[in-house]
Amino acid sequence: MIVKIYNFENMNIKKQFETIKKNTEEVIPEDELLRKLEKSSKTKTPLRIKWGADPSAPDIHLGHTVVLRKLRQFQDLGHIVIFIIGDFTARIGDPSGKDTTRPKLSVEEIKKNSTTYKEQVFKILDKQKTEVVYNSAWLENMKFDGLMQLFSFQSVSQTLQRNEFKKRMENGKDIRMLEFIYPLIQGYDSVVLKADVEIGATEQKFNLLMGRTLQKKYGQEPQVVITMPILEGLDGKQKMSKSLGNYVGVSEMPENIYGKIMSIPDELILRYFKLLTFLKSEDIKDIEISLKKENPKQIKEKLACTIVQDLYNKKHAEEAKTTFDAKHTPGKSLDDRIKHIKPEVKKISPSQLKEGKIWICSLLTTIKATASNSDARRLVEQGAVYIDNEKITDHKSEIALSKSKNTLITVGKRKYYETTLTE
Repeated sequence: MIVKIYNFENMNIKKQFETIKKNTEEVIPEDELLRKLEKSSKTKTPLRIKWGADPSAPDIHLGHTVVLRKLRQFQDLGHIVIFIIGDFTARIGDPSGKDTTRPKLSVEEIKKNSTTYKEQVFKILDKQKTEVVYNSAWLENMKFDGLMQLFSFQSVSQTLQRNEFKKRMENGKDIRMLEFIYPLIQGYDSVVLKADVEIGATEQKFNLLMGRTLQKKYGQEPQVVITMPILEGLDGKQKMSKSLGNYVGVSEMPENIYGKIMSIPDELILRYFKLLTFLKSEDIKDIEISLKKENPKQIKEKLACTIVQDLYNKKHAEEAKTTFDAKHTPGKSLDDRIKHIKPEVKKISPSQLKEGKIWICSLLTTIKATASNSDARRLVEQGAVYIDNEKITDHKSEIALSKSKNTLITVGKRKYYETTLTE
């Protein structure tokens, strides 16, 4: 049961609108959003802001928080977020922003991912102003005549205007019928929930606008659509993505988040401040000026601290900075630097050992320090791997692990692990 407490007294509609519009790609249409805000203030009724996510992976990253922060702004203005977990649509596969069909997930995978999604989104969203719903609640039992009516609202030629479908047709790749109906199903969620506003990444524009279309067909007031920009990953070039390895997970250890932010190109600092923090416009302007005068590293430290503090707390941010500085202080030995480190604990099963030992490359891939044995071998040969502070240079080395003592593994300058044998 969510207790909703809203205070619309003396709210400045123009200020609300400017706050909402800040850093967005598009507001479609702007005049309707203004009217909705005015009506909301007059009737003291919060707007219903829809956001949906298919639990296609167990974790979310900073790229997803661009939308989450805009949702939080709505909440801070007194409105309610309706968070749809697409447990039903996750079985179909949405091609938005992709040129291939997304793999189907099992019911168990969807359930597990849904649980972690809820835990992670509340690092940003206000739990007291969020309603969590599952679209299987209305889609699973939808009757066939209802589906036929829904499908009649969209033509094949209209759907083929979608950029992702165009690309796939040009490249001779298949498009499944289920993918044709995905936008209709997502749009129907807006009808069921009577959404006032729907927010999503710019690549979701087609689906978001479908919600407006269907609400009109069903005799409802259409939702306003707000699209948010795509966040560049750590490389500063491509979209942040787990598959590309250029991401920062919101549930990563604070020191990992801090270190990754410190690695971004200087050109991304201002954009990350705009999209990944709640700093005021005047503070962002000051940062823009400072970037022209000061060492970018100092400003990047502020960015890293701000992001860690938002996801955790001030103490974790301070500790993450201390850890990072300890790792990168010139002239210090590895032994000196790791005194301040909190290694990521990894469990190893005794069944993976042979006579109490494990091949160094297998060990590194098992704890996910490397993606493959060949990557592990390369790092070992480069002298980037230490076991209990001792450099390992032979890729054929067998490492002894014991239940009585954990093993410290250092990979490069930023990765620290501690292995423990499971019972």
